[in-house]
Amino acid sequence: MTQQHPWGVMVEILGHEGISTPALRLRPWRTEDAVALVAAHRDPLLRRWLTTSLASGTEARRWIDDQSEGWATGVRFSFAILECRGKNGDAGRPVGHIAVTATDSSKTLATVGYWTSAEVRGRGIAGRALEVVSRWALGSQRIMPLTRLDLLHAVDNHASCRVAEKCRYALRSILPAQPPAFPRDGHLHVRINSDA
Repeated sequence: MTQQHPWGVMVEILGHEGISTPALRLRPWRTEDAVALVAAHRDPLLRRWLTTSLASGTEARRWIDDQSEGWATGVRFSFAILECRGKNGDAGRPVGHIAVTATDSSKTLATVGYWTSAEVRGRGIAGRALEVVSRWALGSQRIMPLTRLDLLHAVDNHASCRVAEKCRYALRSILPAQPPAFPRDGHLHVRINSDA
């Protein structure tokens, strides 16, 4: 069942199931997700690309609280990605994350970021979640009047580049490194509202 946010926005987005691909459920992070979040952050490859690494339950719960605050203030939509399995389509624990964050005061521009845990990497989950969230963010949600989504990743993160291109995010420019937060050059990909 789809839950409604106090503003009336859908906070649970279902990705469609394919012939051999489980459907995805995207919903806001919950406190009980802290264990799965810490487990995912133990992956060295994931930590290589993230600016924040969560090593304890306390850090994970604080991060989840920050995501809830983003929803409450209407400046960040942060979703846990779950796979639906079995005949009833029951969702297991989170296997990834995707978020849309406003970058200007008018909330017409936002960045989108995502990751998937090691055990599901390479199965197309990031691309499927990005496509669903992009269509939703640029289309049916009514909190941010978005006209453009920016997607940033390190130039040597080839997997993220493939996901961005697959989801029609055009490469706009190469951004210089800004250590210590961004130690590598980055790609800026863009998707505009007319693409939704």
